[in-house]
Amino acid sequence: MPWPAALLPLAAQVPDAPTSVKEAQESVNEAASLIEENWATWLSIGLKILLIVVIAAALRSVVRKALTKLINRMNTSAEAVEGTALGGLLVNAERRRQRSEAIGSVLRSVASFVILGTAALMVLAALKIDLAPLLASAGVAGVAIGFGARNLVTDFLSGVFMIMEDQYGVGDKIDAGVASGEVIEVGLRVTKLRGDNGEIWYVRNGEIKRIGNLSQGWATAGVAVQVKPSENLARIREVVQEVADTLAKESPWDERLWGPVEVLGLDEVLLASMTVKVSAKTMPGQQFAVERELRWRIKEAFDAAGIRIIGGAPAAASDDEDEAPADPAAAVAPPSALANPASPQAQAATPIPPPAGPRITK
Repeated sequence: MPWPAALLPLAAQVPDAPTSVKEAQESVNEAASLIEENWATWLSIGLKILLIVVIAAALRSVVRKALTKLINRMNTSAEAVEGTALGGLLVNAERRRQRSEAIGSVLRSVASFVILGTAALMVLAALKIDLAPLLASAGVAGVAIGFGARNLVTDFLSGVFMIMEDQYGVGDKIDAGVASGEVIEVGLRVTKLRGDNGEIWYVRNGEIKRIGNLSQGWATAGVAVQVKPSENLARIREVVQEVADTLAKESPWDERLWGPVEVLGLDEVLLASMTVKVSAKTMPGQQFAVERELRWRIKEAFDAAGIRIIGGAPAAASDDEDEAPADPAAAVAPPSALANPASPQAQAATPIPPPAGPRITK
């Protein structure tokens, strides 16, 4: 059956079978020769990249495990100290835990960034890629990000140094300038404070210019008592010393007092009063409670000893005291006729005579 002429392919469209086979053979030969010439180089580059990746992964794992072990050792030492008699006073477990975790997180992140970044650059260098444009672009991008997020970078760096230097921690009462209160959370960017009225302050670490830590070391309780200048100072010292000895033997004040209660002496002497200053070294954060207890006990002891405190209720006059004479001028009216016309001064006054001459009326 003859095929239609329309279905028969044109002579120009029929591929030349020998030519196609020959071109394919040439392509295969070129690929084989290329592989034969460069297989050693490619194998060397592949092994080098594999070696870089393996070493980077192993080094990162070792460093992170070492940092984790170091952090766990810090927490273990904190727990050991906490179990001692002074552990509750000197060590805050939550503060030490958060500080160690924050430092560990920062160190692990920095180690991973340095190791993996160096490995990536070495891999690119092994692939014969020019790193100069890449490093220049990274530098420009870093400068742009630094300018755009300078507050964030400042907060982060300030938080890192605050945590590493242990300027404050969880449970400390601090005065940060912009806010004050008890630290309930320390972060790399924000510090959370609980104010005296219960409010929570979120303070950026970059905004903290100065820090007053009221919970480190020890605190001082100071009490000023005003008494009459005629009181016996030796008797006052004796009464205050009795109060101090009693307070130091009772619980819980025996733990809160870290030193003897001392009578510092006269802080101020005036015509109507004199001020006696009393001071004591206390546990951090307990100075206000010790001050209130000292005032309470000193007031009771002074009342029992008959020592008057200036500002209290006036004492009743005794029978043996002579009454002051009455002022004789108290019952005399003021010497003014206009003030009281019925007074003797007004009656004895000479009336003003009317003016002489005719009066001009309207």
